[in-house]
Amino acid sequence: MLNPNLDEIQLNKEEYERYSRHIILPEVGLDGQKRLKSASVLCIGTGGLGSPLLLYLAAAGIGRIGIVDFDIVDSSNLQRQIIHGISWVGKPKIESAKNRIQEINPNCQVDLYETRLSAENALDIIKPYDIVVDGTDNFPTRYLTNDACVLLNKPNVYGSIFRFEGQATVFNYEGGPNYRDLYPEPPPPGMVPSCAEGGVLGVLPGIVGTIQATETIKIILGKNTTLSGRLLLFNALEMKFRELKLRPNPVRPIIEKLIDYEQFCGIPQAKAAAAEEQQAMSEMNVQELKQLLDSSADDFLLIDVRNPNEYEIAKIPGAVLIPLPDIEQGPGVEKVKEMLNGHRLIAHCKMGGRSAKALSILKEVGIEGTNVKGGIRAWSQEVDPSVPEY
Repeated sequence: MLNPNLDEIQLNKEEYERYSRHIILPEVGLDGQKRLKSASVLCIGTGGLGSPLLLYLAAAGIGRIGIVDFDIVDSSNLQRQIIHGISWVGKPKIESAKNRIQEINPNCQVDLYETRLSAENALDIIKPYDIVVDGTDNFPTRYLTNDACVLLNKPNVYGSIFRFEGQATVFNYEGGPNYRDLYPEPPPPGMVPSCAEGGVLGVLPGIVGTIQATETIKIILGKNTTLSGRLLLFNALEMKFRELKLRPNPVRPIIEKLIDYEQFCGIPQAKAAAAEEQQAMSEMNVQELKQLLDSSADDFLLIDVRNPNEYEIAKIPGAVLIPLPDIEQGPGVEKVKEMLNGHRLIAHCKMGGRSAKALSILKEVGIEGTNVKGGIRAWSQEVDPSVPEY
């Protein structure tokens, strides 16, 4: 309710004290704090972006917060997803988030949706809320969130992160652009690495998520200074902000209904192609690789196509590092040719995806190879637990 009847909203004595630093700001004041109390915000995701976002929205006095997530807390999340703690590892993220929110502000109503947002449920979940904040990390859900917000005329506060870089803006607000104006078409599946593959600086989502929280609060307060029409770009390594103008595309397709966003982003097609390629590709499991290594055979070349910094974390004995980017750009192919010398080629990576891609590239130049299923993660889990998982 972005235009509430402020006469009907009252703060109690504890709330006056809690929000005193807000209330004394002329730009917020008592009316602004009442607006925050009456507002409802839906956060999609409780990961890197959702963590600081939820903490600050709850602390600011948002009256109702909805959370959509179906994941559980993993120890690898704790480097950046600061709403979760060690005691919540293995438990639902939404329960962890609710527990932390209520520690910060017991007056905040927290609604939980432990489900994957889909074309079937998105409109029903989003409809009761004033503002939607997108804290997701995949293209199908971003397009789904955008289209649902367009259909329901809800502001969509957007953020994304990768490695040292982040983006933030406000979509679908007061006639401004939406996500499809920035990205009319999704990138090919696999073109943009996930944070699990590419990494992310732990503090980066804290910065971008806090910017999203700021934009959400400004929308509720009715401030005409949001990022709508502006894409904020942040580089943490260089500590630089840049800004690009965004405008609605006059020829963009009209959004009339929600669609199959996995299909739209080419996910099923990519999976089918990968499965077909994998079926045609020679594979071995980590136990078979262990037997081969233990046999002292010298008629094979085992390559590791991960990045050098990953190789420093953990390695399989005897593996030669030839990173996938080197293979994609050519020098790695030449290195494999030089070292292969008629031997059998075996490739591994973290989980098997990048090594399969490397072998596909090598196959195009006549080099056949065998992929290690599950990569070094499977090696750590099934063969040598002393090898660190990351």
